[in-house]
Amino acid sequence: MRQVSSWGRLDAPAHRVIRLTDPERLPEQLRSGPFPGLAYGMGRSYGDVCLNPDNTLWETAGLDHFVAFDDRSGLLVCEAGVLLRDIQRLTLPRGWMLPVTPGTQLVTVGGAIANDVHGKNHHLQGTFGEHVRRLTLVRTDGTTLECGPDQQADWFAATVGGLGLTGVIVRAELQLRRVAGPWLETEALPFENLEAFFSLADHSVAGWEHTVSWIDCMASGHTRGVFMRGRPSAAEGRRRPRTRMLRMPFVPPVSLVNALSLRPFNQLYYLLNTRRRGRTLTHYEPFFYPLDNLLDWNRMYGPRGFYQYQSVVPQDAGLDSTKAMLAEISRAGEGSFLAVLKTFGERAPIGMLSFPQAGATLALDFPNRGERTLALLARLDAIVLEARGRLYAAKDARMPRTLFEAGYPRLPEFLHYRDPGISSGLSRRLLGH
Repeated sequence: MRQVSSWGRLDAPAHRVIRLTDPERLPEQLRSGPFPGLAYGMGRSYGDVCLNPDNTLWETAGLDHFVAFDDRSGLLVCEAGVLLRDIQRLTLPRGWMLPVTPGTQLVTVGGAIANDVHGKNHHLQGTFGEHVRRLTLVRTDGTTLECGPDQQADWFAATVGGLGLTGVIVRAELQLRRVAGPWLETEALPFENLEAFFSLADHSVAGWEHTVSWIDCMASGHTRGVFMRGRPSAAEGRRRPRTRMLRMPFVPPVSLVNALSLRPFNQLYYLLNTRRRGRTLTHYEPFFYPLDNLLDWNRMYGPRGFYQYQSVVPQDAGLDSTKAMLAEISRAGEGSFLAVLKTFGERAPIGMLSFPQAGATLALDFPNRGERTLALLARLDAIVLEARGRLYAAKDARMPRTLFEAGYPRLPEFLHYRDPGISSGLSRRLLGH
């Protein structure tokens, strides 16, 4: 047994860890248990969706082989343990990139599919699952399924965004997108209130592929922030900037994210970006993955870890609900270094349990202060529920079952595709098994 934690570091329960390395032997390995088991990639989910306390984890990092790549069509076949970072670095020199990536590229292909991750370009490219052409799924009875949007489409819709509960994803075929290079034309635009944010978001959809905003949760009386947008550029002759990998070397005895640090950090970040306003050329890595150069940054929240809370509310409730949530956070005296606000486009979810819906999504990190933090999150839940929104299961560690059931109306349909030999901390909490 080995202690394993998710990225939020709220706890580190014991697991029986079995490393998977050979796709040919995988059906036999899964069939032999012990059950219940769960596929585990890089552990970058924040809550308990990637944990299976006191039970088995099938570690997929050893399934890390590229199988085939056609640099004329951009079709890539790889095993589920391949990192998104390694795909980018292999295919970008050949003129191709992943169409959709989340805020870190240090995640596996299998994890990206199971959580149907999204990026800053949902209005144009949708979610990761929309670019999966085929996947190979192995069930714990040894059955192997090949599925895709036009082949066993029901199994595909259950597995994309299915939280790893339909089987173990072994291999995937991905459609990459043609790009001119690694550069983006970017622009940072400070704003002074939420009305300005939504106006910028609406006016940026037509001309900019990537849009996201950092907001200052600690600003009194209003919600200021920095709206960042980007679009691919054909710039040539630029040298990739040198980046120095840093590491949070230890876990401090208390969270470094607190009232003393948040306010000056947010003020400084806002002022720096106000001075840098305007357009520039930016390499894709610092724009898409600003924290990947600070390894183990999750340690800064101290030994008790942190909760990430990401919600989405429909367009008609976006402004009022976001204001209400930020007001609750302000009244509680809480805040976040990493407060991110963006919008999702009008695209039907690919998976039965896919998170995005048209509207506004707000993501914040909260140091774990016990009941005080849980009480605040419960008040935020009430706002999301009233607005007919939902929470992102990939980042959740404490969502009530009622909110999960209300936010995911296709849940009863999904349950028919669950693998009885697979479970997780999240599934036992929200589904009962």
